[in-house]
Amino acid sequence: MVPVAVVGGLHADARRQAVKRLLADVPGAVALHHDLSTAGRGTVTRTVRDRTGVLSAAEVALVDGCACCALREDLVPELERLTADGSVPLVVVELWDSVEPKATAEAVAGAGLRLTGVVTAVDPALVLPYLGNGDDLADVGLAAAATDRRTVADTFARQLEYAPVLALAASQEADEEDHALLTQLHPTAHRVPITATGATGTTGDTRTAGTVGTRPLADAALAGFDVEAAAAAQHPACALLPAEADEAGVTTLVWHRCRPFHPERLYAALEELTCAAARSRGRFWLADRPDTLLHWDAAGGALCVEGAGPWMASLPDAAWDLVPPVRRAAAALDWHPEHGDRCQHLVFTSPGLDRDGLELLLESCLLTDTEYAAGRAAWRRIPSAFDALLEV
Repeated sequence: MVPVAVVGGLHADARRQAVKRLLADVPGAVALHHDLSTAGRGTVTRTVRDRTGVLSAAEVALVDGCACCALREDLVPELERLTADGSVPLVVVELWDSVEPKATAEAVAGAGLRLTGVVTAVDPALVLPYLGNGDDLADVGLAAAATDRRTVADTFARQLEYAPVLALAASQEADEEDHALLTQLHPTAHRVPITATGATGTTGDTRTAGTVGTRPLADAALAGFDVEAAAAAQHPACALLPAEADEAGVTTLVWHRCRPFHPERLYAALEELTCAAARSRGRFWLADRPDTLLHWDAAGGALCVEGAGPWMASLPDAAWDLVPPVRRAAAALDWHPEHGDRCQHLVFTSPGLDRDGLELLLESCLLTDTEYAAGRAAWRRIPSAFDALLEV
């Protein structure tokens, strides 16, 4: 089957460079792109190009006024057409600026196509500015639909953290702090310079795609991709969160506790906690909601808190067999004799992080010894401060 690689990223110049590099390094490869900027005219523009230029272009009508819907409806049939006779060595799906790779990757794999890589292209000098940009995508002309309420920061964070491969643009403006921030945000990523060439400086044909060092970005894009593992690594219950780190002025604090938060004190501290770091994420629990695993996701000075299902400890034994093994394994790592897998596991990453002040603030939001000793029946009677935020 013909390999398909997905390349995305809000850093449009870096993304285009990465796609250009792939087309150059894999002779005969083509790139499929849906331009959502034309949605205001009621269409999405689809182009197919190779290293020499545009091979075809067409306008696709919006589906129910939704550009992303049109993309989903057109993407798989077009990929099936491009890969039908096996003559194309690689199809690169170049995502439009604010399209996130997860849904596209799952659509490609779900259609039975051979997804071999997901790449996010990044300009290291722009990581902190984009993480700090709380503007709505709609306000900067990057909304993918009329109902799109995402921000630049949270969209960029998800693009960055989902992809196992980061294609790095050469940037004279990037310094050690920028690279340290990128490393700490996604420490397991395979980072490949877009301009890198192998020891031989040659491209070869696609049958040598696995040859280490001949064309690093192409090798990474063809290495293989596990959709289920990628989804599990992002799920709040078993997310693969960064570890403690401190380098070049950038710090990652991993804060792990078993005692529940007092809902009113935590709510009062949300603004300060949200602004304490360029990026924070994780899972937590509230004393008045002991059965609900809550997801913490903050970037650009904005916080999203939402329920992510039950804690394993709140499920009946018979339900455990219905839970994916990776979820059970994550619960086992956090298991507490009294609380089970209920825990506070929050990670804060930022240049100039006030680690001591942040830890003190977080500790002040936990139940006090007296409140904790009162027991769960008393905890449930604590006034709930999160009803509006969780839309209860």
